[in-house]
This record gives sequence, structure tokens and C-alpha cells, in this order.
Amino acid sequence: MVKTDKKVKAAAKKSRVAEKQNKKATQKEKKAKAKGSRDEDSDGEDIDLDAVLAEYAKQQAQFLKVTEVICAPPSPRSSSTLIGSPSNSRELFLFGGEYYNGALATFFNDLFIYNIERDEWKLVTSPNSPLPRSGQAWCHGGNAGGIYLFGGEFSSPKQGTFYHYNDFWKLDTSTREWTRLESKGKGPPARSGHRMTFFKNYILLFGGFQDTAQQTKYLQDLWIYDCQNFVWFNPGLPPATQKPEARSSFSFLPHSSGAVIYGGYSRVKVTTTAGKQTRGGSQAIRTVLKPLIHQDTWFLRVIQPSPDAPSGTPPNVRWERRKRPANPPNPPRAGATMAYHKGRGILFGGVYDVEKSEESIDSEFFDVLFAWNVERNRYFQLSLRRPRGQNKKQPAADRGGGRRTRGKADEEELLRNLAALETKGSVNDAEQMDVNGGGEEQTSMKQIKELSIELPHPRFNAQLAVQEDVLYIFGGTFEKGDHEYTFDEMWAIDLNKLDGVREIYKRELENWEGSEDEDSEADEEDLSFGEDEADEDTLMEGTSAQTVAPEAPRMPKTRDQQPQPDQANLGTEDHTNVAENEPHKSDETAFTSSSLDDSLPHPRPFENLRDFSNRTSNLWQEIVLSDLQKHSASSNNSVKELRKTAFEMAESKWWECREEIRALEDEQEEAGIGEVVSNTDRGSEVGVGARRR
Repeated sequence: MVKTDKKVKAAAKKSRVAEKQNKKATQKEKKAKAKGSRDEDSDGEDIDLDAVLAEYAKQQAQFLKVTEVICAPPSPRSSSTLIGSPSNSRELFLFGGEYYNGALATFFNDLFIYNIERDEWKLVTSPNSPLPRSGQAWCHGGNAGGIYLFGGEFSSPKQGTFYHYNDFWKLDTSTREWTRLESKGKGPPARSGHRMTFFKNYILLFGGFQDTAQQTKYLQDLWIYDCQNFVWFNPGLPPATQKPEARSSFSFLPHSSGAVIYGGYSRVKVTTTAGKQTRGGSQAIRTVLKPLIHQDTWFLRVIQPSPDAPSGTPPNVRWERRKRPANPPNPPRAGATMAYHKGRGILFGGVYDVEKSEESIDSEFFDVLFAWNVERNRYFQLSLRRPRGQNKKQPAADRGGGRRTRGKADEEELLRNLAALETKGSVNDAEQMDVNGGGEEQTSMKQIKELSIELPHPRFNAQLAVQEDVLYIFGGTFEKGDHEYTFDEMWAIDLNKLDGVREIYKRELENWEGSEDEDSEADEEDLSFGEDEADEDTLMEGTSAQTVAPEAPRMPKTRDQQPQPDQANLGTEDHTNVAENEPHKSDETAFTSSSLDDSLPHPRPFENLRDFSNRTSNLWQEIVLSDLQKHSASSNNSVKELRKTAFEMAESKWWECREEIRALEDEQEEAGIGEVVSNTDRGSEVGVGARRR
């Protein structure tokens, strides 16, 4: 009987081995067919990108003039560019981008304009506009006005070949007309993933990458465009001078004395050991590319040439390394470029990758909102919260929504007063002015669409823009397994109230059309692996083993394609070897002093901008006059000019302290403390008995 059982088991094992070999043969045949099909379908050698782009240009030239047509929201896309209009506060501009559905990539060169007041999209067509692209950079023109755009990339549908642009464009935001700028002399090389910002009459460009399909080269060159003399400068720095490492997808924010860089992404060469140790005790060493999320901060100081310098003299520049920011996002994240807002960088989302092996990567996506105070080099996490409840001690008719919730009416009253002063009218005339510029016809979509207290789904490479203290989040990408999903939506968050997220539009995600062959093959291999282990254990020990299927590997993906502080507080530090990619290790961080510690007036908890400005206006005017006297400048400013300057200073201080004041408000609310009113504000109404109460 024992011999018979052994023969039966041996025959069963032989049958399973034969079946497994047949499966492997079938898998090899499938792989060979798939490879042959890919070789036949590959567009790497057959498609002439220059001819494709020439055809695009020919079709575009058929448009005879610039036209605007009301349309549906933009189709889903990634690596596009979104920016607020520099000429008004009611428009956003969206250009370009690409969409990849797992099989084919589509590139766009359409220009969309979103009217915030009307909640309306328009498509602009022009006989002269940039060709389809993604990964381009653009920024406001500063003193020159308009919007400037440089570079980007284009690829064949199956991404077999790449093309990088080095063209430079200016968009007139009033006429919607594009102009290609031909500069004098040499300009920046072609690239994508770079960033641009402005300083006075200069456009600043840094970094990016060039992808040739065989390798990716990251860049660290700085270029400055003079908008008055129409020439590019590539400032030369001494060899020993420190400067930022090569990178893409970083944040490049304007500053009153230049610009500030934070973060970024690149892939760096590292040496690793490969294979098992040989008899001689040595191991094979090879060089591989590893992803690096940069966490350093750099200040670019730009010094304009003297007034008597010859025309076309380039500015002097100097890179200064700043200390690491306090409370940065942890773990560090790629694909989270900031939008500029009143001395702060606003960051949302991002992704943190951990490479398990050379072919496997584990990603964590985020939906957290941060504000980076550039001057104090400190991060604050911004949390949404529901509006505070009404004060029960006052009748509803007298309350007006509380100091924090009545802000809109107060802001409009303040704007009317300023408008009356600027037009040399009286404050009484301000009541007749319409600061919204449209009456009932321009009813804001904010009054129609409801707020959600939850932030949008985690994502990276979302496009951000700020207009009128409102953050707009467009698109973004999320990955699940080997699938890549591009969000087809846009959201708005009031950075003042932080009372919720407003949906501009949202459409369902399209289906992923990538191949499922690799997943199914991996599953079959996992099952085969389990059968092998079960056979071995059954024959050797007579017991069944638990089968554990390893995770199917996936190829790592790059994160490449992802705008009145005082310069005196910019801390610099000359140190190297900063730990760039260790999220959970506590590094020594330079904390800056609180903005509430200086001698300037600062807002109180629950005090809106209008109340703060009214309370401190005289103090700010005294500061302005004192500064003028220190610099021996003329103090013959009109009352209107003094009040306007005082309001601008109060507004700057109000936003600078916003996160810290908000933290104090939260602490008071948790302690059950409402609005705190100073006795000096209440005047003669306060007596001894009232103070005792």
C-alpha cells in the first residue's frame, strides 16, 4: 500500500510539473507576441515630430483672428499651467497640458479663461499661439505686464520620442493675443519641468530637465530676461560659489529683493552592490539612478544695475542658502509646487515614494494644505473648519454674523472708501459706489454652490493659482497600482475664512486603457510559486504550507512635471550635506521669531482685516511718516496717499500673522472663550464694576 501511495503521489507530481511547464511555455509565447506587437506599433522611429508640429501650425494659421467662445470646462489633463490674471481679479488662465489614458498621450495648446464672477469658461482660438505642449512654465510679467511662457515638451502618441521646446511667448491678457519673443543673442536651452517668476522688469528662469528617452538630464542654470531690452542673461558665478543642485518641479516664488526656491525633484546617481559575494570576497558594483526629493531653501538676491549704467547691463545676482524651514511637510513630497499669495507659498497634495526594489515602488499620496511664510521660513498647516456659531447674547438683527463672518460687507465698505479717496470724492460718495462692478447680474457662484468641509482627494501635480485670496485647485494625478488617473475637476478654497471647499466643476474619471497582461502574468506566476511550495512541503513533510503571494512589481515613475516681504529677515547659512530625503529623522531646524513679537501693530483673535485696519490706521500712518523722515524724503503726501499706504501695510501684516492668530483663535474656542474686546475699544462704557465682572 505504501508503495502504491508513493507511485500515485509521484504521478500526480509529474502531472503538475508538466502542467506548470505548459503554462510557462504559454506565457513565453504571449510575451513574444506582445513584444512583437509593441515593436510593430512603436512610433519611436516612424513618426516625424517636426512634421507633426508643422501640421499643427498649419491648422492653427487658418484662424484669422482671436476669438472667444463660451464652452464646457477643460478636458482632463496634467502638467498644464494655471494662473490668475494680472490685469483684473476675476479671471484665471489655463494653457496646454497632456492626457495619458494608459495607451496614448494627447497634448493640448488650447487657452481657457475662467470668469470667476460668472462661473463661466471660454475657449480662446488664435492664429498665433504656442504649439501643443506640457510641462511648460509661465509667470506674471511684473512691471512689464502680461504673462510670459517658456519651454515645455511634446511627444509621439506612444511616447517613443520626445521633443523639448525653447520658444518664448508673451500673452496680452486684455486682447488674448500671443506674441512670440525673439530675443537678442542666446537664450535658454530647451527644457520642461522648469519654473519661472518675476522681479521688477525681469523674468527669472531656473532648472528643469531634458529627456531624450535614453536618459534624463536635470538642469541647474539660471536665466534672466530683461523685458525692457528684450535680451536674456545667463549670469556667471565663481566656481566656488554655492548654488542649488539640479532639479525640476520645485517652488519658485517672487520676493521684493529677488526670488526664493524651495524643494524639487531629481534622480541622482548612486553606487550599489549587485549579486552575491564571490569567493574572493568582492561584489559587483554598479551605478543606478535614485529619486531625490529636495528639501533645501535658497534665496536669489538680484541687484539692479545703477541708473548711470549702460543700457542692457545685466543685474548682479547671488545665491544664498537659507536655513531649513520650521515645521516642513513630513514626509517630504514631490509634485507639490506652491502658488504665491501675499508673502506666502500655498502648497497642496504631493506624493512620497519609497522604492522597495529596482522595479517596485510604494507611494503615499496627500491631501494636506500648507502655508509657507517666506519671510519667517516657517510652515503652517491649514485646516478647514465650519463657521463659528452665532453669538447668543445678541439679537440676530444686531449681530451681523460676528466679527469673523461679517467680513465681506466690511471689506466692501472699506474698498468703497478707498475708491472714493482715489477718485477725490468724499466718504459719503462711497455709499453710491459698486465695488463688485456688476450688480445683480454678476451674482457670485459662491452664493450658489455649497461648501464641503473635506479637502479634495489626495493627489500630486495639481495646478494651483490664487486670485483675490481664493486658492483654485485644478486637476492632479493619482496612482493605484499601475493605473494613473487624471482628475477632471476644479475646487476653490477661501484662504481667509478656510470655511470649506467649493466645487467649481467635477466629472467622473475616464477608464484606464493600459494593458492588463503584466498583472495577469504576475498573478499566474504567484499561483505557480504557491504550487511549488505546496508540492515540496507535501512530499517532504506530509503537511500543507500557507501560500503567500508577493506583490506584483511595477516600474518606478518620475515626478518631473509637476509664483512685501522684507529682505532683512532672510536668514542665510553656508552648510552642506543637508539630509534631503530622511522624512522621519529629526533634523536641527532654524526657528524664526514669531511675527507677533515685533513692535508693529498686529491683529487680535477674531479681528477681521477691516477692523484691524481701522484700529491701527493712525499707527501705520505714523510709521510711514517716520520712515520718510529717516530717509530724508518729502512728507508732503496727501491724506489719501497716507491712508492707502497705511491700509497696504495693515493688510500685509494681517496676512503675515494669519496662521498664528488662527492658532490663538482655535485655542480660545477650545477653552470656551469668544471674541476678546479691549477696554480701550469700549471707551467710556466701561466702569470699575464692569472691569470686576
